[in-house]
Amino acid sequence: MNGPQLSELLEDAFVECRDMDASLADRLEAFAYAVRDIGEVFQTSVDALVARLREHEVGERAPKPGDPMPNFVLPDQRGHLLSLEELLKHGPAAVVFHRGQWCPYCRINTKALSEAQDQVAAVGGQIVAIMPDREHYTSALRENSGATFPILTDFENGYAMSLNLAFWVGAEMQAMMCQAGWDVAPSQGSDTWLLPVPATFVVGTDGLVKERFVDPDYRKRMAIEDLLAALQDSP
Repeated sequence: MNGPQLSELLEDAFVECRDMDASLADRLEAFAYAVRDIGEVFQTSVDALVARLREHEVGERAPKPGDPMPNFVLPDQRGHLLSLEELLKHGPAAVVFHRGQWCPYCRINTKALSEAQDQVAAVGGQIVAIMPDREHYTSALRENSGATFPILTDFENGYAMSLNLAFWVGAEMQAMMCQAGWDVAPSQGSDTWLLPVPATFVVGTDGLVKERFVDPDYRKRMAIEDLLAALQDSP
């Protein structure tokens, strides 16, 4: 199967899974199964990457519940700078790290977060997403998912690296991702091939982490129900 054919099949599978009337976990799992059916070799390489990241404990030293969440000052999709400190003046926040707008799992996650925006507001919380993509791409992701929360650009994964969340993809995965149409260089404006581990930190107005979800397996994300519960329980 050539690159364009693979990209088209993956995009069709993504759209079907994104629009499912199902939980976030079920949508993500459905897409993971679709990827495995389309190209088992690709999925085997993903499993190997996840195993490597777990072995090296990537993300393990990121802030844990009770730890202070380091402040950030990052540009949003309009180029306006936003800090965590300023954000927390308006209530507890779910700080969500995405790999990029090219990532189907991240787009599925963003769509689910968008659908939960009213519920998040009802418990007094807010959402902010962070990814290494430039503003043109963060703006596109926001528009395509119907999100009203800010999506910030973490240039060269600087903030993610400070949290022990960034890692190098590796040559094998880089080649396979490009074949699938997931070339991160244009969206990042960089060919370093560094990505963040997808993660969610629920941070209270006191700046402390109340709950977190950090998993090197990017096919998994914090359940919307858990995010809402953590926000509701945060001061």
